[in-house]
Amino acid sequence: MTTLENLWHGNIRPVEQFVEGNAEYKNLLRLVGNNREKLEATLTPEQAELFEKYYTAVNEMDSITEAAAFTYGFTLAVGLLIDFKM
Repeated sequence: MTTLENLWHGNIRPVEQFVEGNAEYKNLLRLVGNNREKLEATLTPEQAELFEKYYTAVNEMDSITEAAAFTYGFTLAVGLLIDFKM
């Protein structure tokens, strides 16, 4: 199977490759999780619902940003390859 086919079928996940072995990312993820738990423990039900909506929106924005960065990086790489071959 080619790299492009593996990417299409989900066998290659660029985001997972980035964070695998990245100690700084893992530490930040742990910090975010710990702080979220502490914050949620202090919220009223109404505040918890609002916070969950906020958190969901931030995650959706992050997903859009990651997809756009991947698309840009892929386009840039293809452009560089085209320039290199000429």
